[in-house]
Amino acid sequence: MDIIISNNADKPIYEQITSQIKAMIMSEELKAGESLPSMRSLAKSLHVSVITVQKAYEDLQRDGFIETAIGRGSFVSAQNKEFYQEEQQRIAEEHLQIAADIGRANNIPLSKLQEILTLFYMEDE
Repeated sequence: MDIIISNNADKPIYEQITSQIKAMIMSEELKAGESLPSMRSLAKSLHVSVITVQKAYEDLQRDGFIETAIGRGSFVSAQNKEFYQEEQQRIAEEHLQIAADIGRANNIPLSKLQEILTLFYMEDE
């Protein structure tokens, strides 16, 4: 499992692990029923604390992405794409709310904000 940890990132290490595993599950790089490395093994390979990996696994389990069985390990649960997409939409809405607030406060027309969003959205296509 290829997880890249950045010490310069704004996100804590456990969140970096969580988001990368979620992305692997969503892209079906990790499939339902597939086992994840043990917390100890992943911590060792990433050169991080076992407690950091434990926090990531707890978040993944809470969000329904993995299931953990004592003595058996952690496994990818049936994919929870709807939950993940809902979570990502909520984050996008928060950012759009900030943009709308800035636009209103500075008399930036809605059409200009829509044009900017469209440019950003189409940028990688």
